[in-house]
Amino acid sequence: MSWAVPKGLPVDHKTNHLAVHTEDHPLEYASFEGSIPPGAYGGGDVIVWDHGTYDELKWSDREVMVVLHGGRIQGTYVLFATDGPTRGAKAGAKAGAKAVAKASAPGGGAGRSWMVHRMDDDPADYEPLPSHLRPMLATPGALPADDDAWAYEFKWDGIRALCAVDGGRIHIESRNGNDLTSSFPELRALGEQLGSRRVALDGEIVAFDESGHPRFQLLQPRIHASDATKAKRLAAEQPVVYVLFDILYLDGVSLMDHPYAERRRTLESLGLVTKKTQYWTLSPQFAGPGADVLQASRTQGLEGILAKRLDSAYLPGKRSPNWTKVKNLLTQEVIVGGWTPGEGNRQGRLGSLLLGLPAEGGLQYIGQVGTGFSVSTLDDLAQRLVARRSDHNPFVTEVPPRYQHVAIWVEPTLVGEVRFSEWTKDGRMRHPSWRGLRHDKSPADVHRES
Repeated sequence: MSWAVPKGLPVDHKTNHLAVHTEDHPLEYASFEGSIPPGAYGGGDVIVWDHGTYDELKWSDREVMVVLHGGRIQGTYVLFATDGPTRGAKAGAKAGAKAVAKASAPGGGAGRSWMVHRMDDDPADYEPLPSHLRPMLATPGALPADDDAWAYEFKWDGIRALCAVDGGRIHIESRNGNDLTSSFPELRALGEQLGSRRVALDGEIVAFDESGHPRFQLLQPRIHASDATKAKRLAAEQPVVYVLFDILYLDGVSLMDHPYAERRRTLESLGLVTKKTQYWTLSPQFAGPGADVLQASRTQGLEGILAKRLDSAYLPGKRSPNWTKVKNLLTQEVIVGGWTPGEGNRQGRLGSLLLGLPAEGGLQYIGQVGTGFSVSTLDDLAQRLVARRSDHNPFVTEVPPRYQHVAIWVEPTLVGEVRFSEWTKDGRMRHPSWRGLRHDKSPADVHRES
């Protein structure tokens, strides 16, 4: 007898999962792995996720209780029938459990829904999977003097993202809590690989160009692609890689108080990267010297490196010197406070953006940027800026008169990022170039980087 369990077996006794009774399978099916053609019953890729034996405690038309002895799952579980189709059943079918289409229950109860429940008590130290975490943040600085106490990673030019996996399903959030799950459908397979494990991961979503270099600009069309059809098309045109570098929770245990070195070993032990892996990888880690790692990042045209103390705990939502970022290139998150109309070949379009940093009562003016825009970027920005138009100048420090006379002010809610050569003595950016909007950040997150 067989049941389809779309969300996987529950790992705690507080949660029931949908279980749909399917047609019986021959015992030989228990060792089958391979592909079933699309359109055929149960079509798709089939793997043996676990195998083992069971002890029968109870068996009736409405209730089945067994003790499972598997390689990956152990414990006492009960399958119990409900009186009819449930919202959970519909959600499970919608999630892609194609094999449940002909579901029927023992005793002839066609359409009867079942649930599966873990009977065992949770361990005394069991902790639930955390939700809506905020990532730990690094502090700008120089290379540490005590190399032996640190590990080094490259700094990736992407979007910081936390990923929770529960019952084979993933939920991805940006650093400010925006749901990114539907925008990156290629990452769903990560949840499928982890199966019934409950995991919270930290990493960066990165888009690479044809030469293999990370390019933040390539992520811009992907971030807001929540429509399933559009997101799938963009994923085929410009796939991403989720570069993983930390694990915060695993199967009932929070790891955030554990040392970074131990968390890294735990992450590696999951075996997430295989020969078939396309859309996620582990960020390379180096023992140092830090100066050599920084030079390697320069050679590869990367932003810089991150130095992480081996004994450091994970501090969600906090900026800590235990994680230090050392940059090769100057980049700065900025808040858009206004814009100027374009001239020449920009006639009728945006000319430049007036940029600021948070200051008491408004924004501190730090310069204007008029380069680094594609035509599609200019059109997208124009729509966003028109919607935020304001009669109030948000800058509390002086904006140069040549911009003041033509400026169109906006509500200071739009966050972007620029690259520039250096800070001038009066606190302006020299030779800034626009890199893109930071939909994953809010104005409250912006501060001077260097």
